[in-house]
Amino acid sequence: MIARLRACLILPFALAAPLAAAEPAAGGAAFPVAIRVDAAQAVGDWKPVWSFFGADEPNYATMPNGRRLLAELGGLRPGHVYFRAHNLLTTGDGTPALKWGSTNVYTEDAQGRPVYHWAIIDGIFDACLASGVRPYVELGFMPEALSVHPAPYRHAWRPVPPHGELFTGWAYPPKDYAKWGDLAYELVRHCVGRYGRAEVESWWWEVWNEPNIGYWQGTPGEWHRLYDFAVAGVRRALPTARVGGPHTAGSGGAFMDGFLRHLQQGANPATGGTGAPADFLAFHAKGQPEFVDGHVRMGLRAQLRTLDEGFRKIATEPALRGRPVIIGESDPEGCAACLGPELGYRSGTMYSSYTAASYARHLLLADRDGVNLQGMLTWAFEFEDQPFFAGQRALATNGIDLPVLNVFRLLSRMGGRRLAAASTGEVPLDAILREGVRGAPDVGALATLDGRRLCVLAWHYHDDDVPGPDAAVTLALDHLPGAAGPAGVSRYVIDRDHSNAFTVWQRLGSPQSPSGEQYAALVAAGALAAPEGPAALPVAGGAATIHFLLARQAVTLVVIDLPAAP
Repeated sequence: MIARLRACLILPFALAAPLAAAEPAAGGAAFPVAIRVDAAQAVGDWKPVWSFFGADEPNYATMPNGRRLLAELGGLRPGHVYFRAHNLLTTGDGTPALKWGSTNVYTEDAQGRPVYHWAIIDGIFDACLASGVRPYVELGFMPEALSVHPAPYRHAWRPVPPHGELFTGWAYPPKDYAKWGDLAYELVRHCVGRYGRAEVESWWWEVWNEPNIGYWQGTPGEWHRLYDFAVAGVRRALPTARVGGPHTAGSGGAFMDGFLRHLQQGANPATGGTGAPADFLAFHAKGQPEFVDGHVRMGLRAQLRTLDEGFRKIATEPALRGRPVIIGESDPEGCAACLGPELGYRSGTMYSSYTAASYARHLLLADRDGVNLQGMLTWAFEFEDQPFFAGQRALATNGIDLPVLNVFRLLSRMGGRRLAAASTGEVPLDAILREGVRGAPDVGALATLDGRRLCVLAWHYHDDDVPGPDAAVTLALDHLPGAAGPAGVSRYVIDRDHSNAFTVWQRLGSPQSPSGEQYAALVAAGALAAPEGPAALPVAGGAATIHFLLARQAVTLVVIDLPAAP
């Protein structure tokens, strides 16, 4: 295999064998795609906006598979990966369930005086920090003793329709806003004492989740009050804490408009002043998959249109447009724990290829709309006590990594400056905003240069989960720095046969009780694969060319280690 790779690279302008072994394309002959990367044309810094993750169920983070996954995420970029979770203030004994969690952080004694319990929330934050992951602290949901409508408190939600009531007592306003603000104060004060001021200053602190839909059973004005008292409590404990919101569902519509006005000119009952602090602004963007003609059809267009709307809302506010923006949930659809035929993309390479293609467009939209994008939070983690490859939106299943997790491994290898990259197979951004990826597939690329290391991420995506031909990619690299001579090159691959435990599980007969040998094989199959390389790449006149096949729904990272300057 290495000999074949070397032959391919030494004859860069000839018809080349694919860099990854593959069966003939199911959809016919491969079609040509030319990708060109100009190492002399930087278009901005490469910010680790991929390094945010989250889940409804905070208590999974302290369970064995949760700890294992946290360690994998933290290892991607220690100290720069963040974990956001719902239910950090919810009343209960810490036993998780789907779309549920609790810490029992706040109760009251018989006289109505606050009683604080830190053990469970400490365990969650400890598990994160021990793995190199930092908390992105969501101040929510309402403790039972503070809710104006406490009963029924715990929901009885189900992952398949009819889902049952979700928005129960935890979703209501507090009966006492001062006590709510004191809870925020006591939590931050406790964290500073436990973890140190410098550590807690590096966290993100935000209020609630999606207050423009059923997660908030109060009015917008009551939510502004909730935000003001929470932020005042946080800042009373740590004046330098990084605070923000509102984490609306979608771009937020009139709710977001009202919040942006409130930040600048609203009456603040917690401080007695005007306006409120917001070090960052956050909203959510989701796709819209459907099940048509026997297959899943993704809705990338819907997610990108939401992003564009949200970015433009912020960009039109001169006093706010430079603030960091976090896409607090950035996903193909809206319910990680739900099950259904339209969600059948999750275990395989449809999810990983969608993630790569959408990630690139997030960056393009932020550049075009002129906003300071700082994070794109993937609302996926792992679910305990569920069947293998159950179909929930997750990064791993029972300790076995899914293909989508390997996309973040690829992104973590990129760094330095983002370079200009053009592809003849890329669907233009405006075309996706109009109609999605419904005609020709999208074969695009992102590139970075960090010192002597150049990385090119490429993907082959289509909204429809149906077979299609491979892309025969010619990757041309121009204006490479350094001396003439061979560079080192490796290529990582996520496709049907690489970095993909799901297809291996299917080949094993889809066992729900895999043997020890089978389980070990699945764990190994979930790891990121580099089927070829390292090999030598000739560089002459600052240019080099590489050929490879990229299967439908594949994602690849080409890593070139350039020779040093003479």
